[in-house]
Amino acid sequence: MASSPDVFDPVLTMWVFEETVDGRKLSEIINSDHENVKYLPGYKLPTNVVAVPDLKEAVTGADVLIFCVPHQFLGKMLPQIKEQGLVPDCIGVSLIKGIDFDDQGVVLVSSIIQTALDIDCSVLMGANVANEVAAGDFCESTLGCNDLRHGAFLQDLFHTNRFRVNVVLDPHGVELCGALKNVVALGAGFCDGLGYGGNTKAAIIRLGLIEMKKFCYRFFDGIKEDTFFESCGVADLITTCFGGRNRKCAELFVKYKGVTWEEMEATVLNGQKLQGTWTAKEVYRIIEKTHSLPEFPLFVAIYRIAFEGADASTLVDV
Repeated sequence: MASSPDVFDPVLTMWVFEETVDGRKLSEIINSDHENVKYLPGYKLPTNVVAVPDLKEAVTGADVLIFCVPHQFLGKMLPQIKEQGLVPDCIGVSLIKGIDFDDQGVVLVSSIIQTALDIDCSVLMGANVANEVAAGDFCESTLGCNDLRHGAFLQDLFHTNRFRVNVVLDPHGVELCGALKNVVALGAGFCDGLGYGGNTKAAIIRLGLIEMKKFCYRFFDGIKEDTFFESCGVADLITTCFGGRNRKCAELFVKYKGVTWEEMEATVLNGQKLQGTWTAKEVYRIIEKTHSLPEFPLFVAIYRIAFEGADASTLVDV
């Protein structure tokens, strides 16, 4: 923001779901201590980032809405935003990694946002582990957009010498990669929980990438091959399968039999939500409904290990 003061508003408003942490409201902690002690502890936020617990107040006057919440919460949030009203030409950017499913097939989060708010919504995905980004480590990200004008504008907002943003005209491909890699990461975590080595994990990553591509082409038209080689594709897949919450919790799921995903969200993740498990359920529902189970043996195995009690070792039977 300091490098482009003519582009940014002096204050960046951040909606925060109000919680109490050690007897203090989370929004008050962020605004006074400039640190999100619950979800990103140890990293200072700029002083002009202001936490607002009222959603309608947070979106008032915004030209750009950046969505970064578990997609399960959008159903309650979007009507409130719509009721508040948005400025003309407001656009959205989704960082949400998840998909949904209805009678018509696969539903993307960006499409849900676009339909609910009647705004154009791009997506930003990539190998962007939060604490590394906050620490200023160099990384890349992929901005998928429908409109190159919006893409160029958003690239100016996000791109820095430590956060490289590449724009592609394939929002569906970018978003699907961001969601599906979390399912593969569960498989990588199962490998770690079983004590398997790098060879096995590499095989799971390769098979996972194949099924990611197959899923994208099976359910969407116009997906670009090059998108899978962007940061949102193979790069994000690799980093998520070696780090990140989905891999970590999947490893613990195997090591400590009987622990539930919800228990790990509450304890290991301090209340954050796992997107991989939710997406694995949605993916399974979609491929089951379309009679496509034999085409996705890895996705099926991951689902059955996670939710049907299948032995984790069946992962390598695919």
